[in-house]
Amino acid sequence: MSKKTIAIVINTSWNIYNFRLGLLNALRDEGYRLVLIAPRDDYSQKLVDLGFEYHEIKINNKGTNPFQDLLLVWRFSRLYKKLGVDVVLQYTIKPNIYGTLGAKLSGVPVINNVSGLGTVFLNDGMSSKIARWLYRFSFKYAYKVFFQNPHDRKLFVDKKLVKENKTGLLPGSGINLAKFRPVQHKSEVFVFLFVARMIKDKGVVEYIQAAQELVQKERKTGVEFWLLGDLYEANPTAISQKQLDKWTELPEIKYLGHADDVACVMNKADCVVLPSYREGLSRVLLEAAALAKPIITTNVPGCMDVVDDGVNGFLCEVKNSHDLSVQMNKVLALDNQQLLAMGKKGRVKVENEFDEKIVIDAYLKQIKSLVG
Repeated sequence: MSKKTIAIVINTSWNIYNFRLGLLNALRDEGYRLVLIAPRDDYSQKLVDLGFEYHEIKINNKGTNPFQDLLLVWRFSRLYKKLGVDVVLQYTIKPNIYGTLGAKLSGVPVINNVSGLGTVFLNDGMSSKIARWLYRFSFKYAYKVFFQNPHDRKLFVDKKLVKENKTGLLPGSGINLAKFRPVQHKSEVFVFLFVARMIKDKGVVEYIQAAQELVQKERKTGVEFWLLGDLYEANPTAISQKQLDKWTELPEIKYLGHADDVACVMNKADCVVLPSYREGLSRVLLEAAALAKPIITTNVPGCMDVVDDGVNGFLCEVKNSHDLSVQMNKVLALDNQQLLAMGKKGRVKVENEFDEKIVIDAYLKQIKSLVG
């Protein structure tokens, strides 16, 4: 009897490599044949080196050309037929929408994961309206749609983008607790760390404004504000290199660029800050909590789900740099024992609610209900 084939489809190979390896290994251990489908990038070969079967698909992640997207439906359908796929697991907006339609044409059941609403859902413009219509049309053909926080699921159900009985909740991509383990460090300065792509929707402008307020107005010393993440000029809210250079004229603000080993950098920080406007379920915050770092984040879906205010971190108002600086001051006022205790409570929260095993078990249950 031949192995059942599971396709994992995401808009970057980087995403598969960094967030889905635990799931891939678990599915492979269960005896399934895995095919990984994503645009080619620097991580595609790394997946092959790990023994996975990789197939390239070209996706213009920022494109809005309807003819190009219709062609994408055909590409997905052709690939699913060619590879003999039995079940498709899809993530990110274009695979979720156009991959679902392609799977429908191929007669293949789909399990989707809405890992975040993206920029299009942060406004009510034409692009947002089109995206909602496309979700509504394509999700009629999905077998299951997982969401990463209850707020996103409620939004989709209330706007009739998906039937509630098709939906489920997952704790993000889950955290490998053996991989993300706390490491104690000592430093002469207190380090706040912002980890995200350099785009406004992640709250980077508010982070810098809060840092400037603490250093220039309140004369805080012995504090540094680190930025870790790529410039992302394709995004409409991207921060330019010129703007970044201006920010780092203040010696306390340091841009670290890109890092493959984010945990290594996090372990050198004292507090992780993410003032994002909205997330699916922030992977950055889950990793920070797993590493026992106090967190400051916004009181919005996908961020507040990781933080119990005053317990393992503090919540601030979205798009409010002054309130963010107030929460940073609260952290600076804590002594070392209080910081350690706050971090440990974050670790316990991740152990109880966000273990990767929860995600793996949920997927295995759905896959076995389809193909055994």
